[in-house]
Amino acid sequence: MANEYAELATFKQQLNVEEDDTTRDDLLNMALAAASRSIDRATGRRFYLDSTATARTFNPHGRVVCDDAGARLLIDDAGAAPTLVETGAGGSYTAVTTYETGPDNALVRGRAITSLLTTSSSWGYGSSRVRVTARWGWPAVPEEIEQATLIQASRLYKRKDSPEGVTGSAEWGVVRLSRRDPDVWALIEHFVLPGFG
Repeated sequence: MANEYAELATFKQQLNVEEDDTTRDDLLNMALAAASRSIDRATGRRFYLDSTATARTFNPHGRVVCDDAGARLLIDDAGAAPTLVETGAGGSYTAVTTYETGPDNALVRGRAITSLLTTSSSWGYGSSRVRVTARWGWPAVPEEIEQATLIQASRLYKRKDSPEGVTGSAEWGVVRLSRRDPDVWALIEHFVLPGFG
């Protein structure tokens, strides 16, 4: 499988499964994939990086924040600097060369670029669009996301032993499982885009 936020070998180590024991690999991979995609849905973003650059078109209306620095266009998470930025309308686009990526030093800190700042002009209005070609996603999976994936995947893998949402032991008795793991939420909470979660 692809684009999981934790490695199978690390997951096996966490569960005390021998590395050469492949009898459960399909179930473990399914748990990792499901945990990774559930984090995507909870945060409203994804943390893997596209292998190639693709173009996305943005309507500046409602996506531009103006301040003393200039006009900042909010874009989807980009894990690498854009290779091409263009503005236009009706299929006719002109390249934009005077912009800065934001937040400052995002890629150096392992974070995604989330905005483009222009000081010399605006990003357009009305029917105009901004087309950005970039590798979308994050430059690297943050440690918090990897840990949250391992916790959630472990929970999903063990869920097969508690199909009714109830687990128990002779020592503690019967316990109902909570809907949201508080540790997972604490790890991913600050990555959640406004309007998600």
